[in-house]
Amino acid sequence: MSILRAARLNALVAVVFGVALGLLWLWLAPRVPVYANDGAVYLQDAEGEQVAGIDGTFMLLSLALGVISAILVFWRFRTGGVAVVIGLAAGSLLGAVIGWRLGIWLGPEDLVSQAKAVGNNKVFDAPLELHAKGALLVWPIASTLAHLGITTAFGPRDPEPLPDWDISEPTDTPPQA
Repeated sequence: MSILRAARLNALVAVVFGVALGLLWLWLAPRVPVYANDGAVYLQDAEGEQVAGIDGTFMLLSLALGVISAILVFWRFRTGGVAVVIGLAAGSLLGAVIGWRLGIWLGPEDLVSQAKAVGNNKVFDAPLELHAKGALLVWPIASTLAHLGITTAFGPRDPEPLPDWDISEPTDTPPQA
């Protein structure tokens, strides 16, 4: 298999994992309870940590998928190469973006339409949002570093050079200067 074909395959697998990331994020992320009152929307628990939990859930899922994708890429393409790692990193970034957008798309509706639908002083869930956009880089960085570590520990080694022993017969004459 050519190196570029392997890189494309890595990117495709990461995109499929991106769909899994979006679905897992939607399922596991905490919900942010809000309520509408006189045309404004307020947090039910102003000191709640659900907003940070949404970002943290995305980052932890991305970290896990980064390690899993690095293991799979190493297992499939043990000899590796630069193109394989670039395909892994690019596919991981694309997978993270797909997971982010899919989670938002499948999640609750926009805030305004939900507030109008439920009425005043009724609690409902805010839409899923990723506030820390740097979380999109967790998966590519984790997969690249995990692949580097796995390749370092278990990858192919350069052959050891043979010792350069001189096995010629010794002579009795001293070397001339």
